[in-house]
Amino acid sequence: MRPVPVLMYHHVSPHKGDMVSTAPDVFEWQMRRMKEAGYRSLDASELLGVISGEYSPQERCALITFDDGYLDNFVYAFPVLKKYGIRALIFAVTDWVDGAEDEGMPRGALLDEFKKSPPTHDGCKRLMEKGSHSLVSIDWAMASEMKASGLIEIGSHTKSHRSAGRLSREELNYELEGSKKRITERLGGCDSLCWPKGSFTPEAIDAARKTGYKAVFTTRPGVVRNGSDRFSIDRIVAKDSAGWLEKRLRLYTNPLLSRLYLMTKAKR
Repeated sequence: MRPVPVLMYHHVSPHKGDMVSTAPDVFEWQMRRMKEAGYRSLDASELLGVISGEYSPQERCALITFDDGYLDNFVYAFPVLKKYGIRALIFAVTDWVDGAEDEGMPRGALLDEFKKSPPTHDGCKRLMEKGSHSLVSIDWAMASEMKASGLIEIGSHTKSHRSAGRLSREELNYELEGSKKRITERLGGCDSLCWPKGSFTPEAIDAARKTGYKAVFTTRPGVVRNGSDRFSIDRIVAKDSAGWLEKRLRLYTNPLLSRLYLMTKAKR
C-alpha cells in the first residue's frame, strides 16, 4: 500500500511570502495539478481505514488539512476545492468561531471589507488581541456551508488555541471536551483533533482518546501508512510554490523514497 501524505496548510492569502501562507493562485495551481495527476483526496474516515488496513485505494492519495479555520480558507481556498472536487479537513478554534458569529457583521459587508484588505498572519494576531474575530475566523454559518458541500470536514483545534503541552488535565479536558461538544452541537459531529502549535504530551493524547476523538494530528513531518498511530498522525507542511506539491506528492506516495527522504530529514 502506498503511503498517504497529509498536507498542512494555514492561510490561503494574497500576501506573498507571509508566514504560513499560500497564495491563492499557487493554491489553485496545486489543487488543479493534484486533480489532473489523478490523486484521490481522502477524508478522515478513509485515512483511518488506510491505517487499520480496511481501506486500500489503488490510486495515489492525499489528505488536505487547514489549521486554525481562518476566514481566508472560506474566501480563497473553499471555491478552489469546490471547483476541483477536492476534499479537506479544517481544524477550527471554537472560541474564535463563536466570536466571529457573535460580532454579527452581515456576510456581504464582511467579505467586502476582508477582500479590500485581507490581514496578514501578524495582522490576524493583532485583531484577535483586540477581541475582533470576524475578519480572522470563519463563523458557524460558513462552517455549515462548507460541510454541506460534502467536501469539507470541520475538526477541533481546541476551544481557545492554548498549547496543550502546558495544560493540566483539568484544562485539557475543558479544551478538548468543550470544542468537541461545540462542533457537534453546530455541525453534527467531531471526530478529529489537531494540536495547536504542535504542542502535546502523552497525557494530552490520553485525554484526547478518552474524550472520544478518533484521529489526532500533529505538526511533525511524516506520512501515514498501514499501522500508523491514529492518535499521532504526522503531516507535511505545504509550501507556497506551484511546483512543490506535484514533486512532493510523487515522493511521499512512493513507499521506499518517502521512507528514505524522511529519514534524511530527521537527521538534519
